[in-house]
Amino acid sequence: VTQSKTVLEDALYEIFASDDFYTVTSMAEMLETMTSMIDVLVLVLAGIAAISLLVGGIGIMNIMLVSVTERTREIGIRKSLGAKERYIMEQFVMEAGTTSALGGIFGIALGYLLSRIASVVVTQTMGTELAVSPTLGAVAVAFGISVGIGVFFGYLPAKKAAQLNPIDALHYD
Repeated sequence: VTQSKTVLEDALYEIFASDDFYTVTSMAEMLETMTSMIDVLVLVLAGIAAISLLVGGIGIMNIMLVSVTERTREIGIRKSLGAKERYIMEQFVMEAGTTSALGGIFGIALGYLLSRIASVVVTQTMGTELAVSPTLGAVAVAFGISVGIGVFFGYLPAKKAAQLNPIDALHYD
């Protein structure tokens, strides 16, 4: 292929006497260009996904901080009755995990709905049968990441709740 490209370029140069009138590109070069473009696209999409996960995690953290603030008296009562920090932390971390798991389930349902719509649109537009559906492994990984983000970002509010002083918590209004 390289030799053929060189022969063709030489022949065209003899005809036009300049490199400005033509371009000779091999399929390997086109493939290399497309691969580099796809790599950049993958990096951009990964960056967008990372920012989305960070924003979602901050949202869960804020929800849990509000929950801790609203339930300060409850936490004070539990601590004054002998609840250990570990149990209070477990409660709030499980709430954060459950909140993010529900969001993950909603996201999975929305993803399946959109994949069905995409299948119908592609089939009608292209005139060929094409099934768009996420794999079970991808869904499981996405759900696991969703729950993991909730647990990770729910840890700080849970720690705050567990370290409240019972006397101060009972006086909180």
